[in-house]
Amino acid sequence: MGHFSQIHRKDYSNRQYIFMVIVICVAVLYIIHLFNLQVVDQSYKDRADSNAFLKQVIYPSRGLIYDRNGKLVVSNQPVYDIMIVMREMKGFDTIQFCKILDMTEDDFDSRIADLKDRRKNPGYSSYTPQVFISNLSTKDYAHIQEKLFRFPGVFIQQRVMREYQVEHAALALGYIGEVSQAQIDNDSYYRRGDYKGQSGIEKMYENLLRGEKGYEILLRDVHGNIKGHYLNGELDLPPVSGRDLTLSLDIDLQAYGEALMNGKMGSIVAIEPSTGEILTLVSAPTYNPSLLVGRERSKNYSALLNDSHKPLFDRPMMAMYPPGSTFKTVQALVMQQEGIINGNTSYPCSKGYAYGGKHKLGCHSHASPLNLPQSIANSCNAYYCWALRALLDVNAKKYGSTGDAYDAWFNDVCSFGFNSKLGVDCTNEKGGSIPSRKFYDRYYGADRWHSSTVISISIGQGEILCTPVQIANLAATIANKGWYYTPHILKGVKGGQIDEKFLTKHKTLVDSVYFGVVQQGMLGAVMQGTAHIGKIDSVQFCGKTGTAQNPHGKDHSIFMAFAPMDNPKIAIAVYVENAGFGATWAVPIASLMIEKYLKGYIPDNRKWLEDRILNGKLIED
Repeated sequence: MGHFSQIHRKDYSNRQYIFMVIVICVAVLYIIHLFNLQVVDQSYKDRADSNAFLKQVIYPSRGLIYDRNGKLVVSNQPVYDIMIVMREMKGFDTIQFCKILDMTEDDFDSRIADLKDRRKNPGYSSYTPQVFISNLSTKDYAHIQEKLFRFPGVFIQQRVMREYQVEHAALALGYIGEVSQAQIDNDSYYRRGDYKGQSGIEKMYENLLRGEKGYEILLRDVHGNIKGHYLNGELDLPPVSGRDLTLSLDIDLQAYGEALMNGKMGSIVAIEPSTGEILTLVSAPTYNPSLLVGRERSKNYSALLNDSHKPLFDRPMMAMYPPGSTFKTVQALVMQQEGIINGNTSYPCSKGYAYGGKHKLGCHSHASPLNLPQSIANSCNAYYCWALRALLDVNAKKYGSTGDAYDAWFNDVCSFGFNSKLGVDCTNEKGGSIPSRKFYDRYYGADRWHSSTVISISIGQGEILCTPVQIANLAATIANKGWYYTPHILKGVKGGQIDEKFLTKHKTLVDSVYFGVVQQGMLGAVMQGTAHIGKIDSVQFCGKTGTAQNPHGKDHSIFMAFAPMDNPKIAIAVYVENAGFGATWAVPIASLMIEKYLKGYIPDNRKWLEDRILNGKLIED
């Protein structure tokens, strides 16, 4: 009997232990579930809050944008979004709602389905407001707002949208667009339906321009009707407006440049040499920035994207061309630094330079032999072929080998800002390309190449590629006799300052003493050389023409310049695609831009040139 009693007590103890384990497990499961509902699962909190409160976002005014002269370029306009809360749409009259909004029932059903699709709308909850229609104009809002009270779960939310005061500088200014899911995931500031800068200044300085959102907490009754502010608005948070920006662009000069480039493909980049501030960024063809605002934005964007002339392609920053003869100025400076030539060094030219027995780089008619400044003024090809040969072959012993001599040349050239991005405050900048010693070693074999192998780089052809902004920066660097500031578009920030990197001088590896003779050669090019068509009365300026070979069609017309020669105010680079010689199109455009900027007008004796450029068409509309 005692033994049975012991077994019974042991069995009872085991059952008690099992029961306690079950209770503990159930408790843990409940705790986990409650934690999930209250902490992890946001929809639980949404359901609880939405019964009594509506937290409505108040969007800030986006920062205004001005040009360097204080002219307003970009402002804001109010727009309205129709918001819906799905769970409150009971007894919803879909037919009447569609009539008010001038949409079909199929369109309505499609929009609702998209909102409920968590793949397209990962943050969806039937208890929280969703954007049903965005970007209603003030006119549309006025038409429908008095009727929306009939539809439960529907309310209007106000935002601001960009309004452009000018039709210019579209690519430089950029545009704002609805955020993608990836952008939402990367920045908790944004939610579905928000807008942010997607290109240009709008993207580069988004954090300054966007401001900070506010919100108001509204009380609702059991029917969902708004009854006022919770706690009389004590918990409401006012929005903080974005910061206003002042750009370095001269919007009037920008407009003039776009007019000159009408009917052409290419770019104009103008820089103030003493500051690095960008005065113009013309990309042609261009478009009116207002096209990418409002409910027609998607349709207009598609049309621009499919345009064969590629108006969305940012040519000043992204197009990479051979620099052509503008690169002779770099060669003249580097060859002096390396001790190969000086201002009096002359080389013969018999309409070109023969190399490799059967090959010849041609040239045009001019006097021979020429010294250094004359070679720049007359753009002699042979001169720079001879100089490169002296650097790589004749003086190879001085450096140790052809490759070592090339390395010295490469480092000097890159110090002008080539072969890498300059660091411009634009989202699209490319770095161009200067071939390295390793590039040629891989292609031809180590120590198996020499000057005739790479002779085309002596005149800015071959494997050398540069962007228009790099060539404009080259002009600014020569104007400053060996230094430059990183080109930039932002001039000032309300309540702040621009990045320190735009206030730091960059010095080339070429001594300043070598720049004077190059400036004299560039002055000669304008006064009596290849750019004489660009002469301006009472203004001495320096320039260099270029004609870049184009394997896909007619050559590109290039010109770079700075003015005045003493105390330069503007440095400029012009590229006109498929336009032939530099003097035909690029020189007149740059000359007119310089005169317009320095004088404010084009005198009567140059109106004929202005008319020819304004009316000249190289591409069909």
